[in-house]
Amino acid sequence: MENIKALPSQKIIKYLLIVFLGSLLLTISAKVKIPFYPVPMTMQTFVVLLMGITFGWKIGIATISLYLLEGIMGLPVFAGTPEKGIGLAYFMGPTMGYLIGFLFATFLAGYFNYKKNIIDIFFKLLISVSTIYILGVFWLGSLIGWDKPIFALGVTPFLLAELFKILLLTLLAKNILKLRKFI
Repeated sequence: MENIKALPSQKIIKYLLIVFLGSLLLTISAKVKIPFYPVPMTMQTFVVLLMGITFGWKIGIATISLYLLEGIMGLPVFAGTPEKGIGLAYFMGPTMGYLIGFLFATFLAGYFNYKKNIIDIFFKLLISVSTIYILGVFWLGSLIGWDKPIFALGVTPFLLAELFKILLLTLLAKNILKLRKFI
């Protein structure tokens, strides 16, 4: 609580606005589907990593937390939710592990230092996004049973899209980091 008191009210308002706009951007990224093989691609994981790099891990986690809370409350923020949303029931479904993984991916993407070469940046982003899939697969396996082809259902269809998004972020990372100075 003392940390909040030490911040000037202008900074608190600025951070709250960033968190709100970040959750709005994440919602939009969940709803836009880009034709891709073998499944359509959303830009959610791109935005999750982008927020970590741009906002840093603290504001990034606050943003993801707000997004998840909005979805749990029934707002139609998640990919595939109907107009009126279905809240906790959707959240607790097959994608919950992936959604929780957003928190860990944002933390890592925001925590890592990106001052080295692009290969280093690529692998740090790969590690960050991997947490989404690791948690997603564990939840999916727990939910539908480990006898099902979990990896084929929950990871394989998305590998090409993730590679594309990570490569794009790798190329943009050094420029994106410049935005952190303003936040």
